Order: sequence, then structure tokens, then C-alpha cells
Amino acid sequence: MAVSHAGQVIGYVRVSTDDQELSAEVQRHRIQEWCWAQGLERVAIYEDVGVSGGAKLDNRPGILDALNALKPGMVLVAAKRDRLARDTMYAAMIERLAMREHAAVRTCDGAGDGDSPEDFILRGMLDLFATYEQLLIKARTKTALAQKKRQGQRISRFAPYGYCFADDHTLVEAAAEQLVITAARRYAAGGLSLRQIAQRLATDGHLSRARTVFTAKAIRTMVQDDAA
Repeated sequence: MAVSHAGQVIGYVRVSTDDQELSAEVQRHRIQEWCWAQGLERVAIYEDVGVSGGAKLDNRPGILDALNALKPGMVLVAAKRDRLARDTMYAAMIERLAMREHAAVRTCDGAGDGDSPEDFILRGMLDLFATYEQLLIKARTKTALAQKKRQGQRISRFAPYGYCFADDHTLVEAAAEQLVITAARRYAAGGLSLRQIAQRLATDGHLSRARTVFTAKAIRTMVQDDAA
């Protein structure tokens, strides 16, 4: 018979770069307060910092460690439901994996806790809203980046090949790299494949910024930009 670890809690904290509403410190504090209020013992706490709630579970070592640490009778606790996941499928997977260990999943705000049909429906609704919010954040970010790109503003650490950042962080053409792009397009018009173009550029002395032969993907970007 498996030994019961009733009364023991595994805490889980997640902070993404998109949503800083709850800092890691605030979440840890809430989990500890919840444990004191429930008269339970927090035996460990695991964290995923800078990880989106929409990320796959195998890209979230914190939640995997938390699930692996669960023993029969234990409780996995997060500050809020959306700290577990912002995707309905991943939230359901976490619940299922916890149940396989005969452990429970709870939240400090109590939303969706319990085993009644109403609690089941509420958990599903919370997960759907979390998924919607995640998609909304991605859509807003994509729109903002597209707007910046149209305005020639800086949207990443590195300028795309063929360009560089001016002092005001706007994109301007890099003359030497534009010559390489022109050559690539000329070779493409001559019927060469992407790999053949990369090799021809290398023979001409044109290499990537990393001083390696251009990849087929990089050549495709150069050529397709011409048709855009």
C-alpha cells in the first residue's frame, strides 16, 4: 500500500515575460499563506520564470519537477489557475498527471477547487478564459511589432540581413549586405537552387554574419523579399 503524504504541499510559481501581474515573490508569499491557513506543510516549491503559460509542458522544467515531486495525498498549489497554464489542454494535462499520482490540484484563490460538477465547469471556463487571454496577448504583440516594423522601428536585438540600425533605432539599408542580396536574387533568376546560390555566394567570398555559408532558409528570405 502506498504511503500517504496527506497534509503536504508542493507549490508552483510561474512568471512570464508577457504578464507581470503576479511577481514570483508575491506568488510564493500567497502559497505560504495558503498553507498556513489550511494547516498544511509546504515541502517544496518549483518555479518557471520567464515562461509563457501557453508553452508546452516539456518546455517548463518547473512544472515537470513539481509533478514529479507529487506523492499520494499531496496537493499541488498555485496562486491562481492561470499560473498553472494559459492553455486548456495543458491545464487538463497537469490535472490528469496529478490525479495519476493520487494528488490534488488547488489554487490560493480557491477558484474551481472541489469535485462538484459546478467546480468542474468553472475550471474549464477559467482555462478557456486563460487561453483566450494568451491568444489576445499574442495578437496584440504581433500587431504592435507589425506597426513598429512598418514605421521602421527596432523590433529585435538584431537587424534583418541587409539592414542595420541607425542611431535613432530605425532600420536603414546596409550597403555591403544589399549587394549580397542583389547577387542572390540574380542567381535565383538564373535558375540556381537555394543551396547552389549559397555555395556560389561563398565562392564569391560572401558569407553570413557568422562567417559561415548561408543556409537555404537565409537565401530563401533574400529571394522571397524580392517578390514581396
